Amino acid sequence: MNASPRAVDLTITGHVQGVSFRAYTADRARELGLVGWVENLDDGSVHVRAQGDPDAVESLVDWCHDGPSAARVDDVEVRDVAPESVDDFYVRR
Repeated sequence: MNASPRAVDLTITGHVQGVSFRAYTADRARELGLVGWVENLDDGSVHVRAQGDPDAVESLVDWCHDGPSAARVDDVEVRDVAPESVDDFYVRR
């Protein structure tokens, strides 16, 4: 029996823009079978909305604590949110 999907909003702070954080996050999320998006915010942080299998969501959250090798992650804020109707994982410009 499959668990109910989990949806989270993540705010990742540190040196996370200009280091391909969005592209690597999207690749990792797709590998995990998740849907949602990733975007840079004006304050220098990265925002992720991810939803899908709860274990896969947790794997992405764990990955975001490190991010790509060029990134320096200071903090990952995780908020559970209501799932939305999304059918892919994409990078918002």
